[in-house]
Amino acid sequence: MSACAPSPTQQPHPPHGPPPGSRTRFPVAGADLSAAVAVFLIALPLSLGIALATGAPLQAGLVAAAVGGLVAGRLGGCPLQVSGPAAGLTVVTADLIHRFGWRATCGITVLAGLAQIGLGCLRVARGALAVSPAVVHGMLAGIGITIAVAQLHIVLGGSPDSSVLTNVRALPAQLAHLHPAAVSMSALTLALLLAWPRLPGRIGRMLRRVPAALVAVTGATATAALTGLALPRVDLPSWRSHALAGLPEGPASSLAAAVLTTTLVCSVQSLLGAVAVDKLVAARPGPLPRVGRADLDRELLGQGAANMVSGALGGLPVAGVAVRSTANVNSGAVSRNSTMLHGVLVVVAALLMVPALEEIPLASLAALVMAVGIQMVSLHHIRTVTRHREVPVYAATTLGVVLLGVLQGVLLGVAVAVAVALRRLTRTRITHDEKEGVHYVRVRGQLTFLAVPRLSRSLHLVPQGAHAVVELDGSFMDHAAYESLQDWRSSHTARGGTAELSGRRGGIRTTGPTPTTGPTPTTGPSPTAEQTAPTEPNQTTGQTSPTRPSPTAEQAPPAEATQTTKQAPPAEPASTARPTPSTEPSPSTSTEPTPSAACRCRPWTPWRGHRACFPAAVGTPAGREAGHELVHGVGSFQRNTAPLVRDELARLAREGQRPAQLFLTCADSRLVTSMITASGPGDLFVVRNIGNLVPMPGEEHGDESVAAAVEYAVEVLKVRSITVCGHSGCGAMQALLTAGPGGAATPLRRWLRHGLPSLARMADDRCTRPRLAGRTPADAVEQLCLTNVVQQLEHLRAHAPVARALAAGALELHGMYFHVGEAQAYLLGRTGTVFEDVRENGSAAEELRSPP
Repeated sequence: MSACAPSPTQQPHPPHGPPPGSRTRFPVAGADLSAAVAVFLIALPLSLGIALATGAPLQAGLVAAAVGGLVAGRLGGCPLQVSGPAAGLTVVTADLIHRFGWRATCGITVLAGLAQIGLGCLRVARGALAVSPAVVHGMLAGIGITIAVAQLHIVLGGSPDSSVLTNVRALPAQLAHLHPAAVSMSALTLALLLAWPRLPGRIGRMLRRVPAALVAVTGATATAALTGLALPRVDLPSWRSHALAGLPEGPASSLAAAVLTTTLVCSVQSLLGAVAVDKLVAARPGPLPRVGRADLDRELLGQGAANMVSGALGGLPVAGVAVRSTANVNSGAVSRNSTMLHGVLVVVAALLMVPALEEIPLASLAALVMAVGIQMVSLHHIRTVTRHREVPVYAATTLGVVLLGVLQGVLLGVAVAVAVALRRLTRTRITHDEKEGVHYVRVRGQLTFLAVPRLSRSLHLVPQGAHAVVELDGSFMDHAAYESLQDWRSSHTARGGTAELSGRRGGIRTTGPTPTTGPTPTTGPSPTAEQTAPTEPNQTTGQTSPTRPSPTAEQAPPAEATQTTKQAPPAEPASTARPTPSTEPSPSTSTEPTPSAACRCRPWTPWRGHRACFPAAVGTPAGREAGHELVHGVGSFQRNTAPLVRDELARLAREGQRPAQLFLTCADSRLVTSMITASGPGDLFVVRNIGNLVPMPGEEHGDESVAAAVEYAVEVLKVRSITVCGHSGCGAMQALLTAGPGGAATPLRRWLRHGLPSLARMADDRCTRPRLAGRTPADAVEQLCLTNVVQQLEHLRAHAPVARALAAGALELHGMYFHVGEAQAYLLGRTGTVFEDVRENGSAAEELRSPP
C-alpha cells in the first residue's frame, strides 16, 4: 500500500499576474498549443491522401485543411471539433470531379456552403439527428468500401477507375502486373500504421504519442529516399498556377443533385461529429476547464462559411473529421484556439515544406487512405445494428452507396428504414389455442386496425359459454382494435362465458364474470381508447367510476386501454367471486391471486404495488410473494426479452465470453450494474461482494475468490480495464464505522477486516481525502465510501497479474462512485482525489473511434 503524501502546511503564494495593460491579445494555453501540433501532424498526411483519392490537385487538400481549421474553427459551434477534408466526402468529390471537372466542383462546393448557411439560419440542425444511425453507419461503410477498392489499385502500382464495379473487375489484371516498389512502400506504411499503436512498455507509451499516420508516411518516405526506389511521388505545383473556383455548367437537375449531395454529407457528418465530440469532452477525466456544449445551428453556419471559402480558394469540401477531433480532445485542448492554430500550421507547411512533401511516395498515401477506408466499415457498428435488428437498413444503404452513389444510397437506406418501422408497427401474430377447457388467444405485436380481421376470426373461434384468456403482448392498441376487443368481450360474457385480458406484465388485468341478467350499462357515451380513464370499483353502487386520467393508448400497455368498457359488469368482492367454469384454474389465475374489492391501485400496477391489496390469507407468506415476483419476472423475460437477445446469447455461447472490463462492485441490491453502465450480455465481467473489497495478496485466509477472479479476468479474459465501484449508503462501510473492538468473530466481521485499511486511510491526516466534484462528502459514511474506492485500487495494484499488465500498458484501473439517491455516477479523476460527475451525455461516442 502506497504512503500518502502529506498535505502542505502553508498556502502557496498567489501567482503574479501580468501588469495592467500588458495582457496578450490572443492568449493560447499550453494545452491548446500541444493539441494543435498533434492534430497538425495527423492532418498533413491525411489531407494529401484524401486529395489523391479524389483525383483533385494535392494542394486542394492543404487548402481545405487550413480553411477548416481557421474558418470553421473560429465560426463553428463546436469549439473542439476539427474540420477539414474528410474521407466521408471522398466518393462524392471524386464523382463530381469526374462529371463536372475540378473548377466546377469548387463552384459546387461554394453553393453547398451557401445551402448550409441557409439551413443554419432556418435552425434545422437538430433535424439531421433524426436520421437513423443504421443509415449513417451504412453510408460510411459504403464510402469506406469504395475508397479501399479504389486505393488498392494505387497500392499495387496501378490507377483506379471511378466505378467500384470496374475497379473490382480490374483487380485480377492488376494483381498480375504488380509494381514491386509501390507494393513494398505500401506494405511498409501499413505495417507501421498497425504496429505503432501497439508498442509495449513504458517506452512504447511515450512513442505512441507521435501519430501513427505521421510515422507510417515518414518511415516510407525515408526508406524510399535511402533506397533510391523509382516510384511516383507527391507533385505540388506552384501556388501561382493553383486553380480557383469556376461556374459549374450542365443540366440544372444534375447541378442541384450535386449540391444537395454535398450539402447532405457535409452537414450530417459535421453535426453527428459535433454531438460525439460533446460526449467525448464530457467523459474526459481530470480537472480540465469545462467546454461549452455544441451549438449545432452555429456549427452548421461555420461549416457553410468554411465550404464557401474553401471552394472559392480551390480547396476540397470541408466537414468535421472524427480522427482529428478525437486527437484534439485527447490531447487536452481547452478552446477553439487549438483548432485555429492547427490551421495556421497547415498554412506554414504548405508554404515552407514543399520540398519535403514532394518526397512522399503516392503509394504510401494511398495505403494510408485505404486503411482509413477499411476502418470506416466498423465491426462495432455492425454489431450495434444487428442487436437492434436493423441489418436490412445498414445493408441497403451500404450497397446503395457502393453501386448507385452516396445520395441514392442514403435515400434507399431511409426508404428501407421507413419500411422496417412500418413492418414492426403492423406486424402482429395472433394465435388461438385450447388447453384443458380454457381457450387462449395470444396477440404478439402492435394491435392496429390492420390486425382487426385476424383478431376477430381468432376470437370467434372461442365457443359460447367457454372460459377465454386473451394475452396482449404489445405497447400499442388503436381505437379500432380496442372497440373490436371490447365488443367481443361484452358479447361473450352476455352469452354465459368468461374472459380474462392480460397485458405484457403478466397477471389478470380484466375479468368478465358470467352475469345473470346481462351487464350493467354505464351512463354516457363510451370513451375512445385515447380518451378513456381507468376505472375503480365503486363500493356503494357496484359500478365503475372514472378516476385519474390514463395515458393514451400509445403510451400505456394494452391492458390500460381495455379497462373501461361501454358495458362493465358490477364488481364482486374477492370472497364471493365466482370460480371459472373449467375443471382446473387457468395458468394465469393459478399463479396470480385475486385482489380484494378494496384495491385502489391503477389497473396496470405490477405485483409489487398490489401487495397491500391482497387478502391476508393469500399474501402472508413472504416466500410466496418473492416466489411470485421471481416467476413473473422470469416469465416476462421469456416473453419479451428472450426473443430480442437470443441471437446475441447464441453467438456468445459459440464464441465464449470476451468482456473488455472487470467491474468490481458491492453486492447491494440497489446497484444494478447493467443499468448504470448501459451494458449488455458479454460486456462486463462482474465481481460483487460485501463492500466492494479487494483483499491484499496473502491476507485472504482461505477466501481467495476475489484474487482468483482478478487473475482470471486479467490473464485469461485479457480485460483492458478494471473498475472498482462504491456507492452511497453502503452497509459495509456503516458497519466498519460503528463496529467496536472485540465481539464475536462472525463471518461478516472476518470479511470486513479487509476494509480496515480504508478506515485507517480516512483517519490519517497526511492523506488527501477523496471528495466529489463541487461538494464535500455529506457525512462520514460517504467519506469512507469514497476513501474505500481509492484504497481498493491500491490493493489491486499489489496483485501480481495486475502489476504485470499495468507495467505492459495493457490494463487501466478506474474508480467509480454511484450515488443511489441521486442516480448519479462519479468517476475518479487523474489526480486520484476528486470524483467527477458523469453528465447525461455519457462517455465518448463510438463514431469518433473508427470513421475519420
